[in-house]
Amino acid sequence: MLSPSPSSSTSSSSITVMSAISLLVFFVQICLFVTNVSGSHHHHNHNHNHNHPNHNTNNNKSSNLGDKIVNLPGQPFVGFQQFSGYVTVDRNKHKSLFYYFVEAEVDPSSKPLVLWLNGGPGCSSLGVGAFSENGPFRPKGNILVKNEFSWNKEANMLYLETPVGVGFSYSIDTTGYDAVSDAITARDNLVFLRRWFNKFPQYKHRDLFITGESYAGHYIPQLAQLMVQFNQKEKLFNLKGIALGNPVLEFATDFNSRAEYFWSHGLISDSTYKIFTSACNYSRYVGEYYRGNVSPVCSKVMRQVSRETSKFVDKYDVTLDVCISSVLSQSKIISPQEENGESVDVCIEDETVNYLNREDVKKALHARLVNVRQWAVCSNILDYQLLDVEIPTITIVGSLVKSGIPVLVYSGDQDSVIPLTGSRTLVHQLAGELRLNTTIPYRVWFAGEQVGGWTEVYGNILSFATVRGAAHEAPYSQPARSLVLFKSFLQTRPLPEML
Repeated sequence: MLSPSPSSSTSSSSITVMSAISLLVFFVQICLFVTNVSGSHHHHNHNHNHNHPNHNTNNNKSSNLGDKIVNLPGQPFVGFQQFSGYVTVDRNKHKSLFYYFVEAEVDPSSKPLVLWLNGGPGCSSLGVGAFSENGPFRPKGNILVKNEFSWNKEANMLYLETPVGVGFSYSIDTTGYDAVSDAITARDNLVFLRRWFNKFPQYKHRDLFITGESYAGHYIPQLAQLMVQFNQKEKLFNLKGIALGNPVLEFATDFNSRAEYFWSHGLISDSTYKIFTSACNYSRYVGEYYRGNVSPVCSKVMRQVSRETSKFVDKYDVTLDVCISSVLSQSKIISPQEENGESVDVCIEDETVNYLNREDVKKALHARLVNVRQWAVCSNILDYQLLDVEIPTITIVGSLVKSGIPVLVYSGDQDSVIPLTGSRTLVHQLAGELRLNTTIPYRVWFAGEQVGGWTEVYGNILSFATVRGAAHEAPYSQPARSLVLFKSFLQTRPLPEML
């Protein structure tokens, strides 16, 4: 995950995504742009692994028996089935996307199919989504422990490492990693789903939802739009809704809301807030950074912002203490804050990286490393067109709503990277443009006996919700509340009111 720093610029709009291992804390690895991370240039360097696998051109047979996971090393006993493997999406370049699929805990045949995507661009839905957020297991030492708030309690969960170059996904021809864009990613994701249905034909006409967070605010609407277009020719995707967590939807609105968040949470002074909203706002700085031409005024403003916010606070969750992690992944854990008896493992990054790089784990997952030496949370070799962040996807969200597809935008309210204020503004503006009436006025919703957050619904089809106390990755930092949100979303029901 690459984040602009106040003192550097790039020579190209296409920049290699940073390695997860080189970042301080788990959250800094999974999403978009943080102000005080190192912005040094990372040259595009393909580490060629000449032990290429024999490429299997029969990846897409209707049988999935070869993808069935017998047992993951160290996992507790479970009654549901797991699968993982590859789907070839471009035979010319031998591009293969890796997936991990867990069926629902109970009665999977009656439950919907949910595709989960993480963002970055270039971060793993396997390592972040499945093994750190809402999958059935969490790595702990040499074993896996059960996640009591796993989303496969409510759905059959499909995690996709996309685009190629992320995690175990690969292209034998390394030019497949060059100049990857939103358009290429959406097209490959569509091909993946079509061919994945060949492996799992029983899910072909199942209710389908797409969920994810951060830069998936681009991936998901763009994929959903292609699915709607495809359905006009051949009815294949039974798309019932999309949910976007702390998503990038409109560059300027989303990014510029961070100044107010920093200021209102005491991270910056009055005087810095003033120049951060007038002399150089954050969207201007990021735009200049990716064009390799940071102005002196923006450089000065961002140095001041970084000095005050401090590297010892996690911008993805300002309530958490940071995890000091060495490059060698030897962690020194600062005791995390505890709430309601639950503690958050702020060094979970290292647990996941270590687990997924074990040979027995890779074998159990049917995974292989191609052109990289190890699995990483965020890609070292992917060369993504990062200026695509400026493409507004809120307009695509509008077209999906017009097509009759329900959309939920939800925000962890402790995230300063894509703050709730920007997302709420964008949803409210879209509702006005679509002339949708407010069907549920702004109110609290409950998870158990506690306030889970706030919500507002327009036209019974476009919804906004906050998750109280959650950060950029809501299912990680507030798992119980996020599961309540997810269940209501799948049932297309309003979030719970006080009992």
